[in-house]
Amino acid sequence: MDFEHSPKVARLLTRLEAFMDEEVYPAEAVYAAELAAADTRWSVPPVMEKLKAKARAQGLWNLFLPDSEYGAGLTNLEYAPLCEVMGRSPLAPEVFNCSAPDTGNMEVLVRYGTEAQKREWLVPLLEGQIRSAFAMTEPAVASSDATNIAATIRREGDEYVLDGRKWWTSGAMDPRCQIMIFMGRSTPDADRHRQQSMILVPMDTPGVIVERPLTVFGYDDAPHGHAEVSFAGARVPAGNMLLGEGRGFEIAQGRLGPGRIHHCMRLIGLAERALELLVDRARSRTAFGKPLAGHGVMVERIAECRLEIEQARLLTLKAAHMMDRYGNRRARSEIAMIKVAAPRMALAVIDRAIQGHGGAGVSQDFPLAWFWAQARTLRIADGPDEVHLRTVGRVEIGRRAPVDAARGL
Repeated sequence: MDFEHSPKVARLLTRLEAFMDEEVYPAEAVYAAELAAADTRWSVPPVMEKLKAKARAQGLWNLFLPDSEYGAGLTNLEYAPLCEVMGRSPLAPEVFNCSAPDTGNMEVLVRYGTEAQKREWLVPLLEGQIRSAFAMTEPAVASSDATNIAATIRREGDEYVLDGRKWWTSGAMDPRCQIMIFMGRSTPDADRHRQQSMILVPMDTPGVIVERPLTVFGYDDAPHGHAEVSFAGARVPAGNMLLGEGRGFEIAQGRLGPGRIHHCMRLIGLAERALELLVDRARSRTAFGKPLAGHGVMVERIAECRLEIEQARLLTLKAAHMMDRYGNRRARSEIAMIKVAAPRMALAVIDRAIQGHGGAGVSQDFPLAWFWAQARTLRIADGPDEVHLRTVGRVEIGRRAPVDAARGL
């Protein structure tokens, strides 16, 4: 694998890092202050739209899309260092129109949407004019198994009728959220992986009720948010169906592969920033007569962080390479491995950084507690560790099966 960035990626990376230094990092405090001063937590700080306009003007926009017709035409491997840099700040992914769940929803529309669906929803999403949500997880069933989905999609004439309850519908609290992708059971008599469908649901559809925001370890992630949403006889046009009835599980597999690796890329950037904070703290604080950086235990902790970050980065790059060369299905084991390894790594690095900061590490004066909360959710979001370990284990066992058969085992 070539570890040298292509000239195109190197140029983008230089511009992106400069934009982060000059615009994004200084705006973090401004963003927090504007949100705190707003009448409601569910309002967009003005600085965000200013940053988005600047990023788009500089061509740092929609970098995640491999299709050059809509995005920068980067492969997963080329996008990895850019996504990692964006992961260093909670603001950055949205600034460059590369934030979840919009990225996954845009990819779904690019791959599976009709021309009419693209015109109505993909174009404004690509332009950053609106935001979106993804309604898959349900409170009443183990949603780690998508075949458990209980919400229903029922055809009535030229419409589909939706009933059910979803939660962890990220983005649904955002006042700019205008469209969601809903996954429900539409063909209950079909094969278990052909029972589900995905359909586009405008947020203002009668019968769609945002019940409440959900917090993550006490954080509301405003103004983006995570919502519990009920659907009570919500009717949408039949033309809103994606790909066709019974294709929801297929779409989910296509959507979640890139989404999972993007999470891992961003986590590496988050861990890098946590390590920088730890090193700065260790060099600036004195305990027992010398800087913390002079104590062997701290040196060892910093070294462990570096080892773990590099290991996760290399595994993520391998997964990106596999996806680009062989497709998501062939790369399923690598994707599953990084989805377990990257959050574990980030949690370990952030935890050491918190410990190195003492009481300050768990306070609002540093972003480390928020970093930890975000990283911890990613051991659950887009499939829990147990699901991904099951995938890795089954692939590994499958590789040995022919050998065992030849030996008569």
